[in-house]
Amino acid sequence: MQAAIIREFGDPDVLHLEEVAIPEPPAGHVLVKILSAGVNRLDHYIRQGAITRDLPLPHVLGADAAGEIAELGEGVTGHRIGDRVIVVPGYPTDEADYDIYPASQAPSFSLPGLGRWGAYAQYIAVPARFVVADETGLTPEQAATLPVVLASSVRAVKEVGGVRAGDHVLVQAGASGSGSMQIQVAKALGATVAATIRGEAKRDLVASVGADLVINTTTENLVEAVAGFTDGRGADVVIDNLGGDVLGQSIQAARPAGTIVAYGFAAGPEVTFDIRDLFFTQKRLLGTMASDASDLVWGLEQVKAGRIRPVLDRALPLADAAEAHRLIAENKVRGNIVLLPWAA
Repeated sequence: MQAAIIREFGDPDVLHLEEVAIPEPPAGHVLVKILSAGVNRLDHYIRQGAITRDLPLPHVLGADAAGEIAELGEGVTGHRIGDRVIVVPGYPTDEADYDIYPASQAPSFSLPGLGRWGAYAQYIAVPARFVVADETGLTPEQAATLPVVLASSVRAVKEVGGVRAGDHVLVQAGASGSGSMQIQVAKALGATVAATIRGEAKRDLVASVGADLVINTTTENLVEAVAGFTDGRGADVVIDNLGGDVLGQSIQAARPAGTIVAYGFAAGPEVTFDIRDLFFTQKRLLGTMASDASDLVWGLEQVKAGRIRPVLDRALPLADAAEAHRLIAENKVRGNIVLLPWAA
């Protein structure tokens, strides 16, 4: 089969298309023919070596896969060859950990494309327990935009952030793949949502996924805009996808006793803020990045009901994986980008 391989850490050009063996599904596993593979900013960080360099090379990136079952391993029931499925974007590798909730707390938890070979390939072997039926009615390209951003956004917004109907939520970087999904999850929960952009080019996208207020941080004061949006109270929950020098503003924008969820570090991994903004107002700063299979299932139910939709920027052949990574690194993606393993 063909796969996009990295044999060293570095810039996008370390990604090369190669021929590798089709994996054999062990007992209890299924072989999934990948019709579309999602590309996430996390993949970009892994490729750079910014997540870990303790990764056996060569390596195949990619946590998002939408496709169909091509082969059943010994003992697999409840699945049929040809079934359309979505791979759960993170699960325990040790069967003894399968029932730990949330799965991200399991000692053997890992993501495809990080702890083991991932989805930038034509096939992937997955424990049968960790594929879910694709009943969304979406194309494979649309479905592949969902797993990581949908499941982890449900975890960040619903479970960690505790967003409820009537809350005011601020999402930093609303036009990103994660941000555009977090807006939709918050809206599905009944919240009112403000989201940030840098520059006007992405305003329409952010508004189209449900943001009630779009804040251009290049021309507007974020904290003042959120104060006006909430009648001076501050956001109940802030989802911060940026880190860096933005996290301090996220803390300031939250109401007293509000919650700030640290989800990413696109603006940099090192942060500086006045600790008094956090503890004098009894705010909570929580971190999250992974998810549980139940988060994906809940999210897909919202997709099927029409409350959440994929945001597909473009689909590229698997051979163009390096270009996909360049687009993400240069912040030129509106929503999500996917790779097509079977495209010429």
